[in-house]
Amino acid sequence: MATVELRFSALPEHVRTARLVAAAVARRAGVDEAVLDEVRLAVGEACTRAVGLHQSAGLTAPVQVALIEEEKQFSIEVGDEASVTAPGDGSPGGAETEEDDMGLAVISGLVDDVQVTPGLIRMTWPTTPA
Repeated sequence: MATVELRFSALPEHVRTARLVAAAVARRAGVDEAVLDEVRLAVGEACTRAVGLHQSAGLTAPVQVALIEEEKQFSIEVGDEASVTAPGDGSPGGAETEEDDMGLAVISGLVDDVQVTPGLIRMTWPTTPA
């Protein structure tokens, strides 16, 4: 099936572009119109999280987004390179961890099928045939 890959510099101003591209590809893949706002918000949260992790770790590598159209589902993977550093490195816990947890909670509330692993968030929605 079709896959669209997007890579962008870890800057907050690029998150909006990722959200718009994700919503457009999701619509084309057959994701229900009623769910497109959730797709946009979830991708925004995941990309914002990845940008924050890159910036806090001082990484210049791009954030990676894969938009994957499969037979009966549409998946979005947001990857970051910050997983090579342990969580909390460079700062003694606190606000950064809470902000990360809040972002993951928002994503979990928006997406029924979400998988979070170090360096990758995978979100999946059902599609309807055209």
